[in-house]
Amino acid sequence: MSKVAFLLANDFEDSEMQVPYDEVKKAGHEVEIIGLKAGETLKGKGGKASYTSDKAIAEVSASDYDAVVIPGGSSPENLRTDAHILKFVTEINSAKKPIAAICHGPQILASANLLKGRTITSYPPLKDDMVNAGAEFKDHEAVVDGNYITSRTPADEPAFVRELLKVI
Repeated sequence: MSKVAFLLANDFEDSEMQVPYDEVKKAGHEVEIIGLKAGETLKGKGGKASYTSDKAIAEVSASDYDAVVIPGGSSPENLRTDAHILKFVTEINSAKKPIAAICHGPQILASANLLKGRTITSYPPLKDDMVNAGAEFKDHEAVVDGNYITSRTPADEPAFVRELLKVI
C-alpha cells in the first residue's frame, strides 16, 4: 500500500480534505497530514472538520511518500510561500509520483514553477493564474496529466478520488 502525504494548513475546504483523506484510508493506504508545524490543530473554513498535523514539512522527506494530496480552500494560500513546501512538491514531481490537487491546490504547483507545459484544472476563477503559470487550463471535473490529478470544486470530489485511487 502507498504512503500518502496530505499538505494542510488552516482554512482548508472541509470536504476537499475529508473525502479524499477518508477514501484513501478506507482503501488501506497510510496517510500523514503534513503542516508547517507538527501537532498543530488545523481547522476547515466551514467549521465542519479539524485535523492535527502529524509532522512538520521541515522534518519530512519526499522520498518517504508515494503521493501527495493538496486540498483546496485557503490552505494552499497559507502554504505556498513556504520554501519547504515548494521543495517537497518539486521533489515529488521530479520522482514522477502522483500529485493530486483540488480547487486552490494548484496554487502550490504554480508557486513551485511546476505548471509550464502541463494540462490542469482548478477552481475556475484561478484560470488566469494557472495559464499565466504556464498551464493549459481545462474546465473538467478531473484532469489527469502524467503524474498530476487536478479537480475544480467539492462537486468534483468523486472524480478526484476515483483518479487518485487509480494511481496509488
